[in-house]
Amino acid sequence: MGEFVDVAFGFPTALFSFSLLVVVLYWALVLVGGLGIDLLGAGADADAGAGAGAEDGDAGDGAVAGGLALLGLGGVPGTVVFSLLIALAWFVSLAGAALLDGTVLRALVLVAALALAWSGTRLAVLPLRRVFRSPAATSLRDFVGMPCVIRTGRVGPDFGQAEVTAPDGSSAIVQVRQPAMDVAVAGEAQGTGLTTGSTALIFDFDPAGQFFWVMPHDAAFDRPAL
Repeated sequence: MGEFVDVAFGFPTALFSFSLLVVVLYWALVLVGGLGIDLLGAGADADAGAGAGAEDGDAGDGAVAGGLALLGLGGVPGTVVFSLLIALAWFVSLAGAALLDGTVLRALVLVAALALAWSGTRLAVLPLRRVFRSPAATSLRDFVGMPCVIRTGRVGPDFGQAEVTAPDGSSAIVQVRQPAMDVAVAGEAQGTGLTTGSTALIFDFDPAGQFFWVMPHDAAFDRPAL
């Protein structure tokens, strides 16, 4: 155990160990619904807005997406890309540092870790692009009136993601929000709160925020008794 700690927090592995701790914490928060998967706003959002003017994204997000595209890592959220890069670089540097000793050799391990991390992430991104890409022929407004499945731990007036399936069978991960008054009402009715796996109805699109307003699917079709 002591040898592992020495290698993990020695050169060059230490350069990635602390970043890996941040990555693990970030994905833990994503799982409990505290953060969005596309925190950096790169890759997936650009594709998701293909039918409704993806140029509306801010300049910072565009710079990140452009940089990843130049490296052949575009098409998926930046958080996914950086998580893969850090995890692969950490693993390669850990293995190399455990096998080799000496400053020069470990400096070569650092170079190899960066190169292999980039190669491995580029290969992993290829199938992931189909997961995060929305159909270019579908306008975002076409999703209004369609059901969706919540993919985050909660949905509120400032956070939420869902998966919506287009008529052609393709699916997209979109940003969703629930009005504050509806969140309070849904919380009082058992089984109607929007959590992971819940079905919701998209009833409006906000072009400024590039997100959809949703409500519990069952509540949308409730009818008063006659």
